[in-house]
Amino acid sequence: MPLNSVNTNIGAMVALQSLNATTSQLQATQKQIATGYRVADATDNGAAYAVAQRIRSDVGALATANQQLGDATGLVTTTLTGLNQVSNTVNDARKVLVTLSDGNTQGTTRTQYIAQYNSDVANIKSFLQDATYNGKTLIGNLTGSSGKFGRVAVVRNESGASYAISTFSGSALLGSITFTATQLGGAATVAGLITSTGTFMNQLNAVGNQLASYGSASHYITNQVSYNSDKVDALNTGLGSLVDANLAQESALLQSLQIQQQLGTQALSIANQSPQSLLSLFK
Repeated sequence: MPLNSVNTNIGAMVALQSLNATTSQLQATQKQIATGYRVADATDNGAAYAVAQRIRSDVGALATANQQLGDATGLVTTTLTGLNQVSNTVNDARKVLVTLSDGNTQGTTRTQYIAQYNSDVANIKSFLQDATYNGKTLIGNLTGSSGKFGRVAVVRNESGASYAISTFSGSALLGSITFTATQLGGAATVAGLITSTGTFMNQLNAVGNQLASYGSASHYITNQVSYNSDKVDALNTGLGSLVDANLAQESALLQSLQIQQQLGTQALSIANQSPQSLLSLFK
């Protein structure tokens, strides 16, 4: 091919190819700087983008799971608060029953202690009825309770696995510690209620067991929320390594490419002017 041709300008072709390559790199670098991502969409790296989208999905699902666990935390905390009040009042009622188990407690004094015991039972009922959170209750299956009673299964992770929180029948508790005037009127009968295997002591122990159970549930939920948060941090760290741009590196590259683009433009301009030199041969 002739070196001096007006039909084919080799120099211009080479300069244009070089300028196009530089412009393409410059656009890619500007995109990384503008978005902050080395892989902003599937056109950058389809495989890496697909992995990134899956990780983002996991992160979003874990955040949702933690929201659900937060709601469960409120329910369990409310339940523990109510049960703690029930436990304190049951302990007070036990003291009253100990007094009533004494045959020397008679007459007006006995009547007063019976009234005190019944007052304690009424307070326990109120605590059970009021142990509701967001329209739910784990212990208040009593008439007058404002929450829906039932077992709760809360989502705990991004896979949809659940953690079950059981119920405790406040109604059964109340029914077991509500005694007639006849039962409370006899010292021997009352003494039978507070033996180690007596009806009242069985319920006192049941309340203690449930405090331990819901305390464990609260501890589990707290740990699960913490684990999920740590997992989100780990996933985001991996995601950043996969798709984030190195802005310091790209900034330096941007300046280099801008200079190359200017030089390429000048080279193309010079190459386009070279055929004009042939005109001097015909003067």
